[in-house]
Amino acid sequence: MQYNFDEVIDRRNTGSLKWHYTDDTIALWVADMDFRAAQPIVNTIERVVQHGVLGYTKPTAALYEAIINWHGSRYGLALEKENILFSHGVVPSLALMLRVFTEVGDAVLVNDPIYAPFMTKVRDNGRQLILSPLKEVAGRYVLDLADIEAKIVEHDVKLFLFCNPHNPGGRVWTEAELKALLELCKKYDVAVVSDEIHQDLTLSGHEFVPFLRLATGYEHKVASITSMTKTFNVAGVKGSMIFAKDNVLIQQMSHEQRLSDEHDLNLFAYEVMRSAYEDGGEWLAQALTYIEANIDFACDFLAQHLPDVKVMRPEASYLIWLDCSAYGQDDQMLYKQLRAAKVELSAGSQYGEEGHLKLRLNVACPRAVLLAGLERMRLALQD
Repeated sequence: MQYNFDEVIDRRNTGSLKWHYTDDTIALWVADMDFRAAQPIVNTIERVVQHGVLGYTKPTAALYEAIINWHGSRYGLALEKENILFSHGVVPSLALMLRVFTEVGDAVLVNDPIYAPFMTKVRDNGRQLILSPLKEVAGRYVLDLADIEAKIVEHDVKLFLFCNPHNPGGRVWTEAELKALLELCKKYDVAVVSDEIHQDLTLSGHEFVPFLRLATGYEHKVASITSMTKTFNVAGVKGSMIFAKDNVLIQQMSHEQRLSDEHDLNLFAYEVMRSAYEDGGEWLAQALTYIEANIDFACDFLAQHLPDVKVMRPEASYLIWLDCSAYGQDDQMLYKQLRAAKVELSAGSQYGEEGHLKLRLNVACPRAVLLAGLERMRLALQD
């Protein structure tokens, strides 16, 4: 089936978080695509509704098989049913991991910049937030292993919350980088939780490596969290997975989930997840082709019209990290300039100190919408 990603679908007045405006602002911010979901997923939802009975549901053998086959065939990650737990989302899973691996007051390390809940959940759960800035080398981020080691030693870090691929920088960490980080964490007995929700959005020329695949002998200290929601643009259907290969660790996480009854998903989440992993591959392939073309288009537009914007081209995802320091000196003023021009990007300041005067641009939308948003961005910054 050929999908039409140029189709403009009006999402205003639908309760959409992304398109919540009462005016004609163009939304290029939150990580939510403006593309119609894969037809097999839509068909599955319709089938469930037509069945008419929407009762309590548990994960089926077919669902486990779909998850295992997807991750095994694409990434060489060998999973069994016993390695998989379900969660309402990766952010709730971050909070769960904090309770499993740390105590109140313990130090938790994250990179800077980083997806904001990495920082807020650490603070909200009474842990000590330690930041290790990423280094920018040749237009992309790299891990500062010396700084990471120094922070681990200085603060007696118990847990590293890691983002692979990285949000907002779009890095797909190489196997060599991951192995070096793993050895450092093993040296100091630091647990690692790898958020891999953008794994399936890895772009051409790059290879995603699951952290858990490398953790042989250290499985009791490693877990990964991921979801079908970003991959298949079904974020409104809450559901995600936790992977771990140590039986005791799985039992600890399962126990923690049951304390607040967080281990069950709803009927639609289970069915959408199964359908996506069984039959969503063709939609994803076409979506990634369109997204890469949009990335090219946005980079070319910025190079021509806003040449002083420093573009960090993503290796995964549909999010482009932009350094706009040449166009202002105040984060709030920069954001307000764009809002006044009726275009919204994500303010870099929410991603940590390294997000100063940066913006995150979402290009997962029809080309016409992207062009209109970029034109407004040009007018705002040129003025």
